[in-house]
Amino acid sequence: MKKFSLLVMVAVLSLASCKDDFIDLTPPSNLNSNTFYKTQQDMNQATLSAYGNLRTLYNSNYVRIGEIRSDNTTYSWLSGNPANEKGIDEFSSPLLPENNFVTELWDDSYKTILRCNIVINRTPAATFTDEKLKNQYIAEARFLRALVYFWLNRAFGGYTTDGQLLGAIKVDKEVTQAEAYTMGRATLAEMYDFIVEDLKFAEANLPQAYGGVDKGRVVKGGASALLGKVYLTMAGFPLNKGTEYYNLASTKLQEVVNNSMYALVPSYKDLFDVSKKNSTESLFEVQYMKGAPNMATGSPWNNNFAPRFSDKEVVLVGDKNGENSPTGHMSKAYETGDPRKFVSMRDGWINARTGIFQNERYVCKYYDIATSGSDNGNNWIELRLGDVYLMYAEALVRGGGNKAAALTYLNKIRERARNTPGDPKIQPAAGMLRDYTPGDFPSDKEFLLAIEKERRVELAFENHRWFDLVRTARAKDVMIEEQAYDGYNSFVWSDNALFYPIPMTVMQSNPQKITQNRGYTQM
Repeated sequence: MKKFSLLVMVAVLSLASCKDDFIDLTPPSNLNSNTFYKTQQDMNQATLSAYGNLRTLYNSNYVRIGEIRSDNTTYSWLSGNPANEKGIDEFSSPLLPENNFVTELWDDSYKTILRCNIVINRTPAATFTDEKLKNQYIAEARFLRALVYFWLNRAFGGYTTDGQLLGAIKVDKEVTQAEAYTMGRATLAEMYDFIVEDLKFAEANLPQAYGGVDKGRVVKGGASALLGKVYLTMAGFPLNKGTEYYNLASTKLQEVVNNSMYALVPSYKDLFDVSKKNSTESLFEVQYMKGAPNMATGSPWNNNFAPRFSDKEVVLVGDKNGENSPTGHMSKAYETGDPRKFVSMRDGWINARTGIFQNERYVCKYYDIATSGSDNGNNWIELRLGDVYLMYAEALVRGGGNKAAALTYLNKIRERARNTPGDPKIQPAAGMLRDYTPGDFPSDKEFLLAIEKERRVELAFENHRWFDLVRTARAKDVMIEEQAYDGYNSFVWSDNALFYPIPMTVMQSNPQKITQNRGYTQM
């Protein structure tokens, strides 16, 4: 293989243009970095370019590592010899450093980070007619950099072959080819401190809201929510910073909870209605728009998740790829009649030709009608208030905080769910989604398991599950249970599965300095 993976950080980038709409992210021809990045308009385009590159990551990379790796989903159809898919999905199959999906995740992440670094490093010298926008653009880029580094370090940050706890490679500036070859992995603690620093700057310099064509850019509340989530992650495995960081998380998340700008939408179904994007519950969404040339800005999930051999029974237009199929274990996680299941997934579909019910589960949460192929208009909701409520409740319980408040916010999520229209063919179970009472939880263990279950069904197929299991040290127990339930009788757990391997191309770029994660071969 070519030794070039780190060099994506110094590749020539084609920037996204901004005409009169924030989500118009179609890239023009390559721009010369020596003549560009000079004006306020240039730096706005450069900032939007960083946003635009998120689509590559959210289209499939994050689905694979956040959902398909977990007990939530699998593949309902695979062609040929799908070693890459099986390496992610089936713990009984080896996950190799040369797995194409692992390499794509790394490379696409650093392409986005480079775009952020360009904005951060070149904005101060550019000419602006509105000086206050300088810090705003830098803050947007630092939020996006923190977000991508958060994903990278949750995926690759872990114990190495020599026992260190390392994260990704820290790149905080534009680098030359020679510099790229000298870089090694930072400690995981250093990487998380770097993420926190970026988010604190973003929080201090982002506006509370945008109007008009700028709606969809990240706001202060989004930075606060992500910072709270980062603290919650740092408190758990593998950094294990404990009570202090659970309290930091609950304090930060409470700021979002108490912000009157945000509110749960009345119906869970409304969250995923393509006509109601960027709602009062949204803290940050990756923006998509169907109908652009070559499907450049459309979202693919409705088609990607449709059963491979279905027709118009599931999606009216475009591809059907059989990805991200809910497991049987996921299907049974919902209480009988829980409307969130009807919004989020189906246990099968009726073949229009034969009239036979096909037992093939699929995700329907991102329904839209494509213009063609896999060109849909759904946004990806990365941060929303429902997630914040449940993180806040968890942080309070784990940090020894106000458990009455934790119970209140857990029950707010259940109340919204039970007031959502569900499957008219299913009679809800008696007491479905009733409010919990303190008597339901004789110990914190039962309380935390209830929050974990609520997070699973509330946030199903939104790429949270695997990293929830890792940070709470629940992955081993949960995956053993799920694999047995879904018939993988030969499954044997290994703690090596908690961390993805550093890609082979990255290892080859500097084998003397880059240390591989535990369980994978050090070059």
